[in-house]
Amino acid sequence: MKQGALIYDPCLDRMDIRFGLNTYLGGLHCGECFDVWTGSHWEATRIEKGEDWYLVGISIRNLVGLRVRIYN
Repeated sequence: MKQGALIYDPCLDRMDIRFGLNTYLGGLHCGECFDVWTGSHWEATRIEKGEDWYLVGISIRNLVGLRVRIYN
């Protein structure tokens, strides 16, 4: 399990997870699952893209900076 923060990579036009200063997952794809920290607990979700990127079951407008953990 790794923890990091969601970022947007404009070169890939994808959301990504930043684990450290120079360590990234390499871009998220639709349907990828991970947990997001809601402020009080971890909640399982998956990322999708419609008009913009969003998390299924999580109502938040700006995903950038959200604390996440992924099992890989």
